[in-house]
Amino acid sequence: MYFLSRDIISKGHHVTVVDNDLAECTRLSRELNATVVNGDGSYSTTLEDAGAIGMDVLLAMTPLDQDNLVICQIALLHFGINRSFALVNDPENEEVFRKFGIQAFSTSGIIASLIEQQLMLDGITNLILLGGGKVNITEVLVKANFPVAGQTLHEIPFPNDALVSVVIRNHEPIIPRGGTILLEGDRVVLVTLAGSHGKALKIITGEGM
Repeated sequence: MYFLSRDIISKGHHVTVVDNDLAECTRLSRELNATVVNGDGSYSTTLEDAGAIGMDVLLAMTPLDQDNLVICQIALLHFGINRSFALVNDPENEEVFRKFGIQAFSTSGIIASLIEQQLMLDGITNLILLGGGKVNITEVLVKANFPVAGQTLHEIPFPNDALVSVVIRNHEPIIPRGGTILLEGDRVVLVTLAGSHGKALKIITGEGM
């Protein structure tokens, strides 16, 4: 929490931290230029004391998914905070959060995705996750031995929920069309839904096919 708060503060934002550990609150209040409130964030009175009215964004990061869900619901229903994000400790709970309009992220899911990429091969960079981890934007360096090298985008059997949004060639971006041929050395910016991410990468690289 300390490092995340420090990073957000360094970008010019005001941060309020709510924690039910008094010793941690004392430490944070000494080390951060932030408002620190000792209390349980799953109670509306605590969030009110923390100044929830008028807040732009709420981030719930307790070790319990049910508490994070309650905190985000209180933020929306009681204080009108429309942008809430929650740490999901069990990746299977992510869909529940999304049904309530909460942007959920799972550190274990993110780490698993990064490991999958590293196991596959070098030259793949996960640029960003959107929609609470449901959308992946990935950059892939096309190598000579990839099956897609020399093929047009029309010829590549991508899943329906995967597309090449940009091709970077000789440091110049190209908006691709169906007839665009992928060449060795191209950097392909791939946009996929999470369920098709691994399959789309395998189609590009030929790994595991």
